Amino acid sequence: MSKKETRKARPPILADKDHDAPSVFHPENLLREARRQKGLKKGVVAPVCILDPDGDLLQSLLAQGQARLDDRWSCYHTTLYCFEHDGQEFGIIGCAVGAAFAVLLAEELFACGCRLLISMTSAGQLVQRRPPPYFVLIEKALRDEGTSYHYLPPAPFAEADPALIERAEQALAGLGTPVLRGASWTTDAPFRETEAAIAANRGRGLVAVEMEAAALYAFARARRQPVLCFAHVINQMGQIEGDFEKGAANGAEDALQVIGAAARAGLGGTD
Repeated sequence: MSKKETRKARPPILADKDHDAPSVFHPENLLREARRQKGLKKGVVAPVCILDPDGDLLQSLLAQGQARLDDRWSCYHTTLYCFEHDGQEFGIIGCAVGAAFAVLLAEELFACGCRLLISMTSAGQLVQRRPPPYFVLIEKALRDEGTSYHYLPPAPFAEADPALIERAEQALAGLGTPVLRGASWTTDAPFRETEAAIAANRGRGLVAVEMEAAALYAFARARRQPVLCFAHVINQMGQIEGDFEKGAANGAEDALQVIGAAARAGLGGTD
């Protein structure tokens, strides 16, 4: 194939896609077989579940004796813990890094009774709106990953539910913790963030780079499930010494404040 023909060829990730067709493989079936093999009973998980890609929030909860193993969870790949915060029960999975893994878990969590999913991921700063660390409520994410294209037709961005974002923004406004609203760049390959790509995405007005939001928002739109994604902006992509600092307790206390407010806003629209 010539270079010209290669440029015109449809990439495999866009081929043979019918986004309205039902899937053959269902999360309920995988969980059923996991329960059978592990000898577990069917159960319902907490109404609000958290994906914690860094694992710092979960480690902080465990260190303080606040989180306990949730034996209602029959996923082959992960362990779910549960805890209470401000009278609300939460489920949390640590170290769920990357778009494909995050969406696999989202499918399973909603199949097990989750009513709101919150992703709290660390992120690199693209545009300095204030010194790190701070949080970004992600309203849309550039689809520079693979998973979202299995859920929605090609488009530059995957967008959050606008009504859910509005409710969350109002709930977060009264916090002492800084939370900005903006768009992110979701990439599968953090070590391929080139100068040209960074400059282009700054030009698009994107404020942070992370690895999950575009896929989770595509899943949310396709499956009609409530998902909120936050970027905890803690670094400038390792370009300065002393980067990747989250603040006190690795940012766990601030993250819990943000998650608690977002949960109240999200559940308020799912009853």
